[in-house]
Amino acid sequence: MPGIYVSAAGKSSGKTTVCTGLCAALAQRGLGVQPFKKGPDYIDPMWLAAASGRPCYNLDFNTQGEDEILDLYHSRKPGPDQAQIRLVEGNKGLFDGVDVHGSDSNAAMAKLLGLPVLLVVDTQGITRGVAPLLNGYQSFDREIEFAGVILNKIGGSRHEGKLRNVIEHYTDFRVLGAVHRNQEMVIPERHLGLVTDKEDPKALQHIGVLAKVIEDSVDVDQCLSAGRPSQDTAELPRRVVDATKMSKQPGIRIAVARDSAFCFYYPDDLEAMQKAGAELRFFDTINDAVLPDADALLIGGGFPETHCRPLENNQAMKQAVAGFVQSGKPVYAECGGLMYLARRIRWQGVEYAMVGAIPADIEMTDRPVGRGYVRLKLTANHPWCGDSAVAATPGSGTELRAHEFHYSTIENLDSSLEFAYDVNRGHGINGSQDGIVMGNVFAGYAHLRHTRSVPWVDWFVGHVRRNSLGNGAR
Repeated sequence: MPGIYVSAAGKSSGKTTVCTGLCAALAQRGLGVQPFKKGPDYIDPMWLAAASGRPCYNLDFNTQGEDEILDLYHSRKPGPDQAQIRLVEGNKGLFDGVDVHGSDSNAAMAKLLGLPVLLVVDTQGITRGVAPLLNGYQSFDREIEFAGVILNKIGGSRHEGKLRNVIEHYTDFRVLGAVHRNQEMVIPERHLGLVTDKEDPKALQHIGVLAKVIEDSVDVDQCLSAGRPSQDTAELPRRVVDATKMSKQPGIRIAVARDSAFCFYYPDDLEAMQKAGAELRFFDTINDAVLPDADALLIGGGFPETHCRPLENNQAMKQAVAGFVQSGKPVYAECGGLMYLARRIRWQGVEYAMVGAIPADIEMTDRPVGRGYVRLKLTANHPWCGDSAVAATPGSGTELRAHEFHYSTIENLDSSLEFAYDVNRGHGINGSQDGIVMGNVFAGYAHLRHTRSVPWVDWFVGHVRRNSLGNGAR
């Protein structure tokens, strides 16, 4: 199956709108498009998934080994009766990353996957200068194969003509598209990035506009022909559990909050829960009045602060969640889920009452408190340490890799509470600890990713299963 890597010269170049439009344009042609996103991102993948009609999977050097990335990339295949292409959207710029040598960059990911790079360039305020920029990117790493360039945010036909002439005269790049500035293409942004498609009632209409602009402005056929197959999967190490292997252990039910307020879930994490024997029962914290019958509760990250009023007004759901906590069944909450379980959220000078299950208050801030990769060390308080595989981890010195991104602090936290993590890098709850443990509630700012090195889904499902069997349920 052919693939192509969409990257950019720098952040905010418009690659997400271009990539989303390209996904939608290809899907409208009847092609099976499998999208991927580099890095620990939730929002961009939602737009790519909506545009392609398929879940978007994250490829992340921070949490996955190279063989694990390759396994995930090659195992996600559209239907055999359709034309097929894999589309990978990078993050930030092509050569950007934490490592000074670029081992975690988009360039490294493109080379690992063996994919040509389609470079999106923000052309605002630039004409002749586009030539040294492109030549510099090409000469910086000669191992990168460039499929071509898409010129984005062009000021007009005269601007476009100058850019094309300069690129043709000074470089050997192919111009595969020229997208003019168009306010209809813009996806609104806020403090945590783009607005999600779940919050945009006209999301599908917006995606349709993106698809039309791309069809009109980009040589989609050339993009298709530029994509090519990556390595043969037969040559790859197969260390990840086969996707068809299902758990034969007793089944459990997990109630999962999934709505416009809480929507930060990796699709392969949810799939891993199902493979581990969990039945997922989704509910809406804003519109539902009762929780599904379940053995455990999962509330992921999201935007509770922008949904404070409807969350506060749904008294029945808050009481249902509080009752579930009091029942003693396992509860896991990440970031936004932690905020929802607190007593109140204070945002823009107004306080909103939340569930009140965790004795703490949330104060929203103007700048990020925790942002980026985190390194966590498990403590003996971790609630999922009930089997030998996990119990051996606390105190072993092994770090868990995750990420955080929150514009909030926790105030008035009960000092008697214990923590599941010591933070070696990042901020967490207080700069040194994360993961509040309170009875059978586990809530923290860190976003976990189910991988071979951090199989948190297996830990969580195992904990729920032991708790369920211990209570005589199912």
